[in-house]
Amino acid sequence: MPTDPQSPYLPFGENKNADWYGKDIISVKQFSRADLEYVFGVAHEMRGMVERVGTFDLLKGKILANLFYEPSTRTSSSFTAAMERLGGSVIPINEVKYSSVSKGESLPDTIRTLECYADVIVLRHPETGSAAIAAKAARKPIINAGDGVGEHPTQALLDAFTIFEELGAGQVDGMTVTMLGDLKYGRTVHSLARLLSLFKVRLNYVSPDILKMPKEVMDEVGAKGIPQAEYSSLEKVLPETDVLYVTRVQKERFEDPADYEKVKGAYVIDPAVMKAAKQEMIVMHPLPRVTEISTDFDDDPRAAYFRQMEYGLYVRMALLAMVLGKA
Repeated sequence: MPTDPQSPYLPFGENKNADWYGKDIISVKQFSRADLEYVFGVAHEMRGMVERVGTFDLLKGKILANLFYEPSTRTSSSFTAAMERLGGSVIPINEVKYSSVSKGESLPDTIRTLECYADVIVLRHPETGSAAIAAKAARKPIINAGDGVGEHPTQALLDAFTIFEELGAGQVDGMTVTMLGDLKYGRTVHSLARLLSLFKVRLNYVSPDILKMPKEVMDEVGAKGIPQAEYSSLEKVLPETDVLYVTRVQKERFEDPADYEKVKGAYVIDPAVMKAAKQEMIVMHPLPRVTEISTDFDDDPRAAYFRQMEYGLYVRMALLAMVLGKA
């Protein structure tokens, strides 16, 4: 694959791709800052190739199994589109409850079966740590597409790539990133906070008291020397924010519906609120949204959440090519 002379990322070579061939992608903890430069360099080239030719045969003859134990529209379709853009094929398994799992089949056995048919498996599962269990059982690469309230590494990678592409690869050091909403159950912010700790950023966490960022995540990030601060209100930190990362309060994660009702509308981003924000900044959201971002804000140039989805296609194309040795 030729190196893009206009790429804002560091040059990369075949030796770096060899580091990822046949490997699992389970956690953002696997990635160094140099790894991110490599992934984003490949993703940047994927973007250019899609814009120029649409689809190509880099992974022709390769098969992806999309194994989703939880409902998913965006992540599932993003991986499907990524594989098909690269010329490969997909086995979609989105209703696992109707499959052999409902008959009592274990996750390791399901994985061992699917890898008889596929070259790579993308897994979403409701239990934290399930991706690591699957990887231990598998001979083929496993990509974690979300394990309970644990991690969502490919989302964190596409989120970081969005920041790089929107605000400039050389501008990340020194940024203030504010995470807003459900920080307790939101696996996307857990992974992104860990990933951003590779850079010289400041992290603000704004949430209701019962949805605060888990201590274990803050301890990991703090050990890297990253300044962190917690708030219950957005008002104080919005003017200094370069990236506002909004999350949905996830009703399905609450055991007590009364707790959800107390916090479901705690924060709403709309044009009036955003008057206090910088003009050169972005608002991100992993989607789906409910009421936390007003549709009245969608036409604002700072609203990056739908562009964020597109960046995710290129990152997942890069990851598939990397683990299959074709980057």
